Amino acid sequence: MRAGKKQIHRIGRPVVLMWIILLMAAHVSQADQRSAGVFVHGGSARFSFAGLPDTPPRPALTHPLSDASLIGRTSALFFGKRIEGTGGLLMTMILIALATLVSEDLTCIGAGLMAAGGAIGLTPAVAASFTGIFVGDILLYLAGRFIGQPALRSPPLKWVIKGDDVARASRWFAAKGAVIVLTSRFLPGSRLPTYFSAGMLGADFLRFTLYLGLAAALWTPILVGVSALVGHQMFAYFDLFKQYGIWVLLATVLLLWLILKTVVPVFSSRGRRLLLSSWRRKTRWEFWPPTVFYLPIAAYVLRLGIKHRSLTLFTAANPGIPDGGFIGESKSRILYRLQDQGEFVARFEVIPADMAKSAKIERAEGFMHRIGGGFPVVLKPDAGQRGTGVAVIRNRPQLDHYLGHAEGAAIIQEYVDGYEYGVFYYRYPDENEGTIFSITEKRLLTLTGDGRSTLEQLILRDERAMCMAPYHFRRHHDRLMDVPRFGERVALVEVGTHCRGALFLDGSAVRSPALASMIDRISKRFEGFYFGRYDIRTPSLEDFRQGRNFKIVELNGVTSEATHIYQPGNSIWNAYRTLMRQWRIAFEIGAANRNRGVQPSSARRLLAALLPARAPHRPRPGR
Repeated sequence: MRAGKKQIHRIGRPVVLMWIILLMAAHVSQADQRSAGVFVHGGSARFSFAGLPDTPPRPALTHPLSDASLIGRTSALFFGKRIEGTGGLLMTMILIALATLVSEDLTCIGAGLMAAGGAIGLTPAVAASFTGIFVGDILLYLAGRFIGQPALRSPPLKWVIKGDDVARASRWFAAKGAVIVLTSRFLPGSRLPTYFSAGMLGADFLRFTLYLGLAAALWTPILVGVSALVGHQMFAYFDLFKQYGIWVLLATVLLLWLILKTVVPVFSSRGRRLLLSSWRRKTRWEFWPPTVFYLPIAAYVLRLGIKHRSLTLFTAANPGIPDGGFIGESKSRILYRLQDQGEFVARFEVIPADMAKSAKIERAEGFMHRIGGGFPVVLKPDAGQRGTGVAVIRNRPQLDHYLGHAEGAAIIQEYVDGYEYGVFYYRYPDENEGTIFSITEKRLLTLTGDGRSTLEQLILRDERAMCMAPYHFRRHHDRLMDVPRFGERVALVEVGTHCRGALFLDGSAVRSPALASMIDRISKRFEGFYFGRYDIRTPSLEDFRQGRNFKIVELNGVTSEATHIYQPGNSIWNAYRTLMRQWRIAFEIGAANRNRGVQPSSARRLLAALLPARAPHRPRPGR
């Protein structure tokens, strides 16, 4: 909802600004008319200033089939009246130029529509837009050159320029040269960080200004002219739409804006791949936001709650875990309950939140010394969801950064190399043996360098990585312009989480009676655990299949998923059937435990867990 309002706000500001421009210019125009004779003949205006010859009639820029009365009616409804007089025209041009500082493209569109309506000539509209864009771009360059990083961390630049964007544009500019100024003008979204970065890099001012002027001279007439042409057609048939005038105007602006977003990127290979990336995220359900994908499951859970006369009955599925592992459970407390299975649990230690940074680092180093190893290690929040805040730490600077920014308690855990699997297990309380419900193979995505392509190009070229290109761009923002050597393997993902880029596959190939027996034995040693998913790493698939030589890195409770459903190509209906069966089992186990005296958590308690007063910061390690 907030995102939708923000988009409407971005589109609406320049439109409102155009109306303000016209009102102010009209006021100046009226003052000019008091000192000049203005004779209106049908669809044209004729001026007679003191001491100057009469200005010949100037027809409005409209469809040739439109008559004067139609133009008068349409321009009156859309713009009030035409801007007359030198003062009015000058004020209009100044305000258009200022409006480009709010949004260059939308202001050009608005100026084109003003020209189409006859409020201002096409040439002044282009000139004003060009001047505002050119001056604004130079100011942005100067801001980067003389203010630099302090400005980036302070309002208002931090509201419109993201640090990752600046870093990417800086590397791009350094690698490709000043020609980027030309191409960035035709790539909306890249201009502000590119020009600001050029100033920060100390690019030659005269050469940079020359390229800015050339780019703006090419771009501005095209955008203003196309907008005027579309507005021209709109006004020609305005009688059909006059009762919907404001909506026609907004729809026209929105249409042109969509063309900029969807048509312009088609003319570059990068833009085409990013458009395809966006399309796949929208059309492949595995990439949908949980709030969208889980709507049918939420309705099914509600139905189960009504059937069992308790909406929170599923929290009784795991009496040994607070709220059954619904959300925010302590990972360390769960791992402590498994420690009697020491050979199968990755070693770990808790780093409390109230320790000083130096004490945290000392404890982390002490842990690494005790387990007889150094880096890498894994750091993660003691309470977290969906891989949030999990990081593989490979050096001391990353350790310092993570522990210096972590606000909540953290876990340091030994890094277990090898294959990663998710094993979903359940057992009814009155049964002696449990069942493996699902096994997921988690593949951590890697790319192979060819000695020529940048990391960004490799990401966009890979069919899987391209689907989550925006995430990978943020994750590896400081390496996107690097060119990996031929044959070099680049790990895009180090954590087996789907929302962070890991590939999930059906791992039934490793299912065996020996593995099922070992998982069942471990689970039954955890009193009060009946339902959840183990995250496991193993160096050997054959050993894992035989139920040996693996390490549990995490155990998730009742809201964990049978993640094999995310295998590419699996239908959404199969996924829903699996999840519905999973939740039915959770309610059935909860009902069995309720009959044994276990009380489900209250709805108020769960709501408090879902809506924490303040979410802790989840730092990413520095490189």
